[in-house]
Amino acid sequence: MTAVLKKHKIMQGLTPEKLRLILEDLGPTYIKLGQIMSLHSDILPKEYCDELMKLCSDVAPMPFSQVEEVLQDSFGVSWKEVFSSLDPEPLGAASIAQVYRAVLQSGEQVVVKVQRKGIYEIMSRDIALLHKAYRLVPPVSIKELVNLDMVLDEMWAVAQEEMNFLTEAANMEEFARYNKEVAFVATPVLYREYTTTHVLVMEYIDGYQVDNKESLIENGYDLNEIGSKLVDNYIRQVMEDGFFHADPHPGNIRIRDGKIVWIDMGMMGRLTERDKKELTKAIQGIAAGDVGMIQDAVLALGDFREEPDTAKLYKDIEKMLEKYGSLDMGEIDVAVLMQEMMEIMKVNRISMPHGLSMLARGLTQMEGVLTDISPQINMVEIATARMKAHLWQNFDWKKELKNSGKDVFRAVNKTIELPTQLSKILEEYTRGQTKINLDMHASRELSRLLHRLVRNIVMGLWVMALLISSSIICTTDMSPKLLGIPALGAMGYMFACIIVLYTLIKHFVSKR
Repeated sequence: MTAVLKKHKIMQGLTPEKLRLILEDLGPTYIKLGQIMSLHSDILPKEYCDELMKLCSDVAPMPFSQVEEVLQDSFGVSWKEVFSSLDPEPLGAASIAQVYRAVLQSGEQVVVKVQRKGIYEIMSRDIALLHKAYRLVPPVSIKELVNLDMVLDEMWAVAQEEMNFLTEAANMEEFARYNKEVAFVATPVLYREYTTTHVLVMEYIDGYQVDNKESLIENGYDLNEIGSKLVDNYIRQVMEDGFFHADPHPGNIRIRDGKIVWIDMGMMGRLTERDKKELTKAIQGIAAGDVGMIQDAVLALGDFREEPDTAKLYKDIEKMLEKYGSLDMGEIDVAVLMQEMMEIMKVNRISMPHGLSMLARGLTQMEGVLTDISPQINMVEIATARMKAHLWQNFDWKKELKNSGKDVFRAVNKTIELPTQLSKILEEYTRGQTKINLDMHASRELSRLLHRLVRNIVMGLWVMALLISSSIICTTDMSPKLLGIPALGAMGYMFACIIVLYTLIKHFVSKR
């Protein structure tokens, strides 16, 4: 690690490209970490996230002898007792696992996902090393923008989930349950009896990769229909199920027998009912051009790294909305909009829930798939239509009327009380009993200015006190003496000079 950091001159600062190259040189574990880092558009600068998304997941496979060892440890018997055949050439090899094609003893064509031997220990060690390396990074770099220690901790939590294939198996079953009524969506059959923490066995999906346009057209598929159904299902996953595929790149989406088949459920996103409600409110606020509604949604969703400046947040959202004020909802690029919202949150030091960070990445990838196979389809139009349908289907008239009735009753009550309250306020004012409490929040810039002002006034008072007291002492014949004047007076003058010099240096260094 030290050699790689020296090679890329880490002490001269860190750029997005340099970070990507360092991770590539460090090997598969760090590539995976970089891919997880790219999810954090609410914390990392956009240029870092964009660069890290270029990291390729294909790496050199581990030897087949190690694959056999992992299978032996997982099954407790030789793999030959489970599979009638196992192709030693992997279909793909990534940083955490690699995939092989096999045939069960019962004859079913399957895919076997095998975890790299010792990957947990390797990644655990590498995370610890990264924590140490981060402390060596000079302050004029990414260190100013993000607490990388916090990001590394979260990345390790995500990586641990990915390394437990029982979690992925549970994800596959949950995803299948949510989509069992969707006629055009399928998921691979899971062979739970052969699945362990380090080995996952599922149905082999042939079909066509979603971006294989030539083969799809040759076999009678309509790309526009595929694009529309793909987006419709993805919006359903997000807004209705709250459980969505967080890595929808073309390699994870196949078309087979007229159905969209989602594969690789290792990275899934979740949204709570509250998350979905606030996200819907934010989208409605964008559609209505209501800055306050968007701000309320952001404040409800976010985790604050410090006290939020609501006035600044309002202005930032208002500025963003100016770009979309003249556009129809169907003309908005949802992926770009999501990224802009993340930038606003980052500037205002607001962290989003992990599910929303994953959604931002997922939407960006989905937009890329659509642009490739069916560029004329607009994700926002389909999302708006589905959200309206979902709203009407789930609209509870009794509940809404009851809530509205309560609101009307409270409003009437308050209106009746208003004259009495005004009379009481005026009476207290005439008696001189009225008190007004002001809760004033200064901006960060004003707080710094007031801090410097108070500091300089205090310094000035100290200097004045030292000069006056030293001058009085120097008129006496106090001993001991230094250069013919009382030493205590000389020390007072010296301290006064030091304070003045410190204040001047502080002023010019801060350039304020």
